[in-house]
Amino acid sequence: MSALYPLAFLLGLAAGSFSNVCIWRMPRGQSVLWPASRCPHCGVPIKARDNVPLLSYLLLRGRCRHCGHRISARYPLVEALSGALYVLILWRFGPQVKTLFYLAFASALVVITFIDLEHQIIPDEITLPGLALGLLAGWLFLADPFQRASALGLKASLLGALVGFSLYYLIAVLSRGGMGGGDIKLMALVGAVEGYKGVLLSTLVGSFLGSLVGLYLMLFRGRGRKTKIPFGPFLALGALVGLLWGQELLQLYMTYTWR
Repeated sequence: MSALYPLAFLLGLAAGSFSNVCIWRMPRGQSVLWPASRCPHCGVPIKARDNVPLLSYLLLRGRCRHCGHRISARYPLVEALSGALYVLILWRFGPQVKTLFYLAFASALVVITFIDLEHQIIPDEITLPGLALGLLAGWLFLADPFQRASALGLKASLLGALVGFSLYYLIAVLSRGGMGGGDIKLMALVGAVEGYKGVLLSTLVGSFLGSLVGLYLMLFRGRGRKTKIPFGPFLALGALVGLLWGQELLQLYMTYTWR
């Protein structure tokens, strides 16, 4: 299977290139399919030779060939991150049908992360179709990330989506707008794919990392306690941790809890 890893990385680079299109266009209400990629600064269409993931950025030294405007470092970052995630997911799950779904799920989380970081929104165009597909996949072929020998099943997928939605809806009500609707739908999606344990782990990881970042901003950046920090990226990272290492983390927890 090791021969598949380079292919997975290349596929991840291509997916990352498309993710960059989504990250730029979705918040602006533009089609992600048409027109072809173009420089955000001068609007000139990007030629195929300048649209090779990672390589073109390096050869162009991070600048548009036509106008010389600097290209955001986000582009190679998203491409490299996607390539690495695709390799990790293949390593964890092997060449199976569910692996293809998990690759798409990871790409969705990457897009959500970078849109939320820049615009503090999570597009319904990703979470709502993803929720429907997650429930269907959970019913047909997904495994329980916290007990991989077992299928997830429709009941667990529905329960996970319900827990994710209900928990974050309650948080949004209690926090009086401190939690957005996008986070609610995101966690419904995570629950559909990973079950309720995925929701709980994502919440734990997201809260921990969000607290660390908030503390850093207050201590070293002079931000106040009421500074808004997008929570979606932390939840997305927690979802990836649960997907890749949920079973191991649960076993570790049980080992130290039941001593």
